[in-house]
Amino acid sequence: MNKIKVLFFIYQMGGGGAARTLLNIINNLDREKFAPILVTLNFNGSYEKELKEDVEFIKLNSSRLSRSVWSLAKIIRVRKVDVVFSTIPRVNTIAILASKLSFTKVKSVVREADNLGGSLRVNLQLIGFGLMYKLADQVVSLSEGVKENLVKRYKVNSDDIKVVYNPVDTERIRKSITEGQISDEHKGIFNTLEKVVITAGRLVEQKDQKTLLEAFSKVNKKVKSRLVILGEGPLEGELKRQVEELNIDKRVHFIGFQNNPYIYFQQADLFVLSSVHEGFSHVIAEALAAGTPVVSTNCKSGPEEVLNKGEYGLLCNVGDSDEMTDKILQVLTSDSDKINEIINKGYDRANHFDAKKIVRHYEKIFISVLD
Repeated sequence: MNKIKVLFFIYQMGGGGAARTLLNIINNLDREKFAPILVTLNFNGSYEKELKEDVEFIKLNSSRLSRSVWSLAKIIRVRKVDVVFSTIPRVNTIAILASKLSFTKVKSVVREADNLGGSLRVNLQLIGFGLMYKLADQVVSLSEGVKENLVKRYKVNSDDIKVVYNPVDTERIRKSITEGQISDEHKGIFNTLEKVVITAGRLVEQKDQKTLLEAFSKVNKKVKSRLVILGEGPLEGELKRQVEELNIDKRVHFIGFQNNPYIYFQQADLFVLSSVHEGFSHVIAEALAAGTPVVSTNCKSGPEEVLNKGEYGLLCNVGDSDEMTDKILQVLTSDSDKINEIINKGYDRANHFDAKKIVRHYEKIFISVLD
């Protein structure tokens, strides 16, 4: 039987959630049935070295998404690709166009990963993306909340959308914790009797680290703690100034992007997500898999689903530093028995999103669009 050739298309295999999701799908595809091909623009990405050796990896000459259509169409045609899979609206648009312009029988599957919308301009843009999505053979949403948004803002028919949660590579996370080490320059942060709170994500408005810093400054007045911030982004300077204004500069540590964040999660007492919006919140599921209790904003639309309305972690309102403070303190002041109970429940919940289970759903979708 000929293997099904699936082409995965993304900007770059960088440090973001979309790239991590593609990495987990590609590496866990059944090689007896599928042959994965990865195509990116001309960028270097931190996840490239984690791809399995049998993945055909192609970088386009262009770093401009708009100029990649014909190159991608040619690859689809020459490689005789069966299915094109993409994520992120603009990338999805290019993938659909390239599939059509390849003049082959290739099928396109597009994935929507975030709860976008707000201004009139953005909402009109989403309707435009929705018109393109209707040309795809299958639309995938990574949560029920994102599906509702696709119907409401993109005007995509509900029956044309399948919900598939993000795959979390729990085996890789466990291996990363067992074999990994915190770098020497950061060991002193965790070598303490004080509580350690950690967060991870791009330093951008969406992640709202400003509210987390406000909450942490209040927490620190009651329970001496340290806050570790993993991630990079344009707001780093502004956030560091806020830290100084709050007089917590000795207690907040910006340590940038880490290839193995899981060993850092596992060493912390609590993971906090302060986002304004998410699609699924992959990082929450990863924190649970690392054995770290979670507090998250109840933003649209992922955290509530990942944490099952607060069963597996605490939820607070978006932008509410007082409520976030209370939830953080609730975890940090819990006794060891309660913490162990939280950790064990977190492991169980993370297994629900295990990559091997979730990727089987994607495999069924790839086969069904060809049928």
